[in-house]
Amino acid sequence: MTAPLPPDPPHADAFIALGANLGDPLGTLRWAVTQLGALGRVQGVSALYRTAPVGGPPGQPDYLNAAAQLRTTLPPDALLGALHALEAQAGRERHERWAARTLDLDLITYADLTCDDPALTLPHPRAWERPFVLGPLRDLNPDLRCPVSGESVQDALQRLGTGELGQRDPTWLRSWPAPPPS
Repeated sequence: MTAPLPPDPPHADAFIALGANLGDPLGTLRWAVTQLGALGRVQGVSALYRTAPVGGPPGQPDYLNAAAQLRTTLPPDALLGALHALEAQAGRERHERWAARTLDLDLITYADLTCDDPALTLPHPRAWERPFVLGPLRDLNPDLRCPVSGESVQDALQRLGTGELGQRDPTWLRSWPAPPPS
């Protein structure tokens, strides 16, 4: 008699915001999407948005922003650690809050989990106030709800307006070579 297969590990859907405005932002974001596949199954990737920087030092270049939906078996703290490792691999340095960066990967939601810990806050504390996060999330799931307020992505965008979203490119991931970031 054959022993039964062990059950699949539990999985969760996580939504991750991607941003970059230094170096080769487009190439780095394409590389990052590829790398997310090692952390789980990428269920979807949004269009790419070019947006003006919000906060931080003046004179920064525009950001490229996107979002990805990842089905993963990693617990949220391990996923956040893996995202930070990818940022470091792409050359991100953390010297000044909201400064320009080669890669920014923010864990926006992880299933319906809420967490208020200094190392991990879920949902991301400012996501439902930032059109540059919500626009890409709307591409993936306009009905995604903030686990704290219950507000949907679509409703939050209607409340905030979409004037800050900038250019949208739905074709940014079609046929590209994915070299590592330089």
